[in-house]
Amino acid sequence: MSFLELLKIEFMKVKRGKMIPLIFIAPLLVVASGVANLQNYFSPEYTNAWAAMFIQSALVYAYYLLPFSMIVVCVMIVGRETENNGILKMLALPVSRYALSAAKFCVLLFFLFMEMVVFLVVFVIAGLVATRNTGIAEALPVMYILRWCAGLFFTMLPSVATMWAITVLFEKSLLSVGLNLLLVIPGVLVANTRLWIVYPYCYSGYLVSCSLHDFTAKGISIGFNLFPFLPCAILVFILVLTVAVKRFGKKEMR
Repeated sequence: MSFLELLKIEFMKVKRGKMIPLIFIAPLLVVASGVANLQNYFSPEYTNAWAAMFIQSALVYAYYLLPFSMIVVCVMIVGRETENNGILKMLALPVSRYALSAAKFCVLLFFLFMEMVVFLVVFVIAGLVATRNTGIAEALPVMYILRWCAGLFFTMLPSVATMWAITVLFEKSLLSVGLNLLLVIPGVLVANTRLWIVYPYCYSGYLVSCSLHDFTAKGISIGFNLFPFLPCAILVFILVLTVAVKRFGKKEMR
């Protein structure tokens, strides 16, 4: 069985599940509340309204709601296989468990991508309503929004890989959820230390924090430096994904 055939099977399972509506919850909550709260401070003369709305919405989303939703997706993907010994049936087929784990991780990345698309769409709609209601004539900064949404997606990759590895390693879903939650919660604290570079759970939040600093510092930019972040993020991503791929189905084959 080829890898593409495995992907088709995994996506067929997704269609039958209840995971797709899950990706709408976090973006709707954070954008609706963030834009609605900030709209009260807008006036027709307000400048940089789109940047303010994005930072207001993305800060909590990047640190907490997006990681929380990905943790739930990880558990649901693994849980679908553990029901009725589905994982044993899959491992009995002439399929590499490494390929099977990689296919499931691709599905997880698909959910991450789709949630970012939902966040983008919901944010644009809410922003257009807010600017129209307050009479702000500022044009929609398409490239600005796309750039930051793409940044959120790519900085989430090491974190999602780590979540997936923890979910694979622990047989009890309660343990994997609890450990992932414990690692997500201090992300905002770690982001304010030099240790943020080795803590994937705060990468996307740190990105938005840099944007917030640049927005409030009146032209003084600290930027989000790709070095040493990029080599460290790639190393973390490869290491944890390797662990997840090699350990997937290991305990079931004993």
